[in-house]
Amino acid sequence: MKHLRILQAGPMLTVQDLGRKGLLHAGVSGSGPMDAPSFRIANALVGNTQDMAALEFASAGGTFEVAEPVRFAVTGGDVDIRIDGSAMHPWESHNLFPGSILHIGGLRSAVWGYLAFSGGIDTPLILGSRATHLRTGLGGHEGRCLRAGDLLPIGSLDAMPLLALTKPWRRSNRPINVVAGPQGDYFDALTWRRFLGSSFVVSSSRDRMAQMLDGPAIAACRGHDIVSDGTTLGSIQVPSSGRLIVLMAERQTTGGYPKIATVASVDVPRLAQTPSGLAIRFRLISQAAAEALLVAERQALQDVIVSLSEKTTPMSVAQEVAL
Repeated sequence: MKHLRILQAGPMLTVQDLGRKGLLHAGVSGSGPMDAPSFRIANALVGNTQDMAALEFASAGGTFEVAEPVRFAVTGGDVDIRIDGSAMHPWESHNLFPGSILHIGGLRSAVWGYLAFSGGIDTPLILGSRATHLRTGLGGHEGRCLRAGDLLPIGSLDAMPLLALTKPWRRSNRPINVVAGPQGDYFDALTWRRFLGSSFVVSSSRDRMAQMLDGPAIAACRGHDIVSDGTTLGSIQVPSSGRLIVLMAERQTTGGYPKIATVASVDVPRLAQTPSGLAIRFRLISQAAAEALLVAERQALQDVIVSLSEKTTPMSVAQEVAL
């Protein structure tokens, strides 16, 4: 079996797949990628199926080597990628050969990056998934962030052409769409106008569980304590401080703060990729509109994946034989 060796690990470097399904009742949230479209594109670029595991990192990737030839791709944003000092492009696949060193530097204008290898990261399935859930120590490699010296198994996959994205995966500066509630009635009309009419700054207080937003305090006229109920990806909790908390991939499955709104699924990755210090605004839409946007986004993503183009990269005879 092929292996990947971590020589240097960037922040929050973890194994992720599309996450665990159907375990919220047992207190296990899905985990999985913070930016699922970028994750899916990375897998597609190296010929993997969408459910194969890859690596997620925050801000910077790290340094890696392999003992057998593999293809790899890095997505999520613009990022410095080098093999033995030679620059490579994100959003396309490349060959990595034994004896070479892959270095992935810092992301620009994004927070979360994805590194996929042909064959996928083949760590054991835990509760049906390879995704790392840091809060509970489940999945991935020993349930934790990766560090220098770790050795990860890579699955086998038949050789295929190197691929590249024909057009950038879209980003938008539009307001973040939200659906009201489930405790929308805990907030009066004045508070709703403040919530929808104000800018909020993405705080540096963020991780895979949640991210904090700085801005005007949001007060619940019916109080900030509720009987704990279920949370979902994108739930916007409002504690007594009035500082908004947006729940993300590793959120707790229940919570006792009222939730003024829920970020539309289509915009969760965009919020996750907004760098700390930048301002966002919210726009209220209906559930039906949120569902229509998500359907359109999934179709656009599929169109991008099926339109990946083959690229030509000259290689030596020895490299061709190795592949």
